[in-house]
Amino acid sequence: MEKRRLGNSDLYVSTLGLGCMSLGTDEKKATEIIKTAFDLGVNYFDTADLYDYGINEKIVGQALKSVRDQVIIATKAGNRWEEGKTGWVWDASKAYIKEAAKQSLKRLGTDYIDLFQLHGGTMEDRIDETIEAFEELKEEGYIRYYGISSIRPNVIHEYVNRSKIVSVMMQYSILDRRPEEEAIPLLQENGINVVARGPLAKGLLTDALLNKASDSVKENGYLNYSYSELKELLPALKEKLANERSMTAVSLQFVLANPVVASCVTGASSVEQLKENITAIQSQPLSEEELQLIKNYTKADGYAQHRINPK
Repeated sequence: MEKRRLGNSDLYVSTLGLGCMSLGTDEKKATEIIKTAFDLGVNYFDTADLYDYGINEKIVGQALKSVRDQVIIATKAGNRWEEGKTGWVWDASKAYIKEAAKQSLKRLGTDYIDLFQLHGGTMEDRIDETIEAFEELKEEGYIRYYGISSIRPNVIHEYVNRSKIVSVMMQYSILDRRPEEEAIPLLQENGINVVARGPLAKGLLTDALLNKASDSVKENGYLNYSYSELKELLPALKEKLANERSMTAVSLQFVLANPVVASCVTGASSVEQLKENITAIQSQPLSEEELQLIKNYTKADGYAQHRINPK
């Protein structure tokens, strides 16, 4: 599988990453998916301390223990479970970020984290203090590199200008082209890469199309698309682009066509689903004509909030 460099780091990540949030707590089933992904060329595994109260990190770490030096493990911190674990609060303080990293290391059963990410971020945070935590963790050898997971252009802008992040994880897909207006140009200018989450838009951009639509999507649509718009758009895209390849392939190749994107992170609740995604990521890239067709059919609306330069 193709691997792309993450920012100015020495991390080369597979173009398909395994998003581990959807693996569940059945260790045997989850381990089979993780090991199959590795055997088929995936080297990037994305988890977080928030997922299943840390159980996810334990499963990921144990499954990858024997191949630790051949994989890139990414995890996240910033969401702090309240006592009783009925909810969580945002905590980007230096003390918490540093402690969270050490607790993640214990659960993962490893000496270092390849990519440690801030799991969100606001303009109200003490950003310099948060950056200091990441820099100290790097100096102390607990993490190799750090990034953020955010869809807020103004927050991303602050970390680009004030820190040494190598990546930004953000939602990006055919149905969510918001990053193209502000975030992606900023990252491209500064040599920082995108790790794209949600490239299949909750299953809407697979061959299942609207069969995967939740009750919420049927009632409220998806982002800037009403349900009636989706009923017209998705079948039209599939008819024009997915004759000789799957809609999943079209969707992942659209995201990968942007040179700022290093990896598309997708979840998998079964080995079969994983294999479908791997086949899709290894399909032929889209032509310029196909990319333009998608852009002509879809919306390029920017973010309504958290702008770098509010309109």
